[in-house]
Amino acid sequence: MPEETDVTYNSAEQQGSPLQGLTPLQVVLFIATMLTTLFAGMMQKGINPFEEPGRFYEGLPFSLTLLTILMTHELAHYYASIRHRTLATLPYFIPAPLSPIGTFGAFIKMKSPILTRTALTDIGASGPIAGFVVSFIAVVGGLFYSRIGVADAQAGMVLGDSLLFSFLAKLIVGSPHEGQDVILSSVAFAGWIGFFVTSLNLLPIGQLDGGHIMYAVTGKRHFWISRVLVLCLALMGMEFWNGWLFWAALMTILGLRHPPVIYSEIELEASRKKVAAAALAIFILTFIPVPFRIMQ
Repeated sequence: MPEETDVTYNSAEQQGSPLQGLTPLQVVLFIATMLTTLFAGMMQKGINPFEEPGRFYEGLPFSLTLLTILMTHELAHYYASIRHRTLATLPYFIPAPLSPIGTFGAFIKMKSPILTRTALTDIGASGPIAGFVVSFIAVVGGLFYSRIGVADAQAGMVLGDSLLFSFLAKLIVGSPHEGQDVILSSVAFAGWIGFFVTSLNLLPIGQLDGGHIMYAVTGKRHFWISRVLVLCLALMGMEFWNGWLFWAALMTILGLRHPPVIYSEIELEASRKKVAAAALAIFILTFIPVPFRIMQ
């Protein structure tokens, strides 16, 4: 267990420069992710990036919106870590060249223990809440450029709706008639992904962001709650969407136990219980039981 003075010194040093600790690998990964999301945005518009590179600007709305959502999420974690004297890295982005969205997301690495339950709540909730705000702006703005129409039969896949996205789509775009769908703009699609990523991160399991919050609130009961929720994911995978089976398996492999905070005897501040409740509300509003389905 490191002494508190060590943690304080490292964190204060980290505060000196926002880019301190940025590695060449992180820069390369960010540039690669910018390119793969740009290509994904172009291909969504039917543009072959290699045959028509001059039309790269048509992929920018999707790429920049999605990168902004992911960056906001991770930097919120980063600055919450600094504020609570926990050493953390700047974000690592994960490019996905063969993915229709161009990325597998981003993450930061915690390099020192988290001191209190309050700190754990702030660090865990800051990313999803900040990412949710940017995603909400993207969805609202993007829906004004979306339309109702007949989906392309070649698309092969239909996106599911969360409670919040469905409400916003009906409010801004309207309700499609039978045989029609809401055709999302690139920005709205990036916002939809932001909502989906937020809900995944807020699953109150293991060491996901939602798991951090759950541990801060429930302590050792977190492990048993995680086990029950993994079982629920598995059942949902058999009933609704097979992807939940993958998530249940992944959560089990990564481990359902949460490492303790240093000063676990210090009670969670009442104000942070409200933060935890807000995170739970965001999870409910953005969760999608069937995120994707194949067009018939």
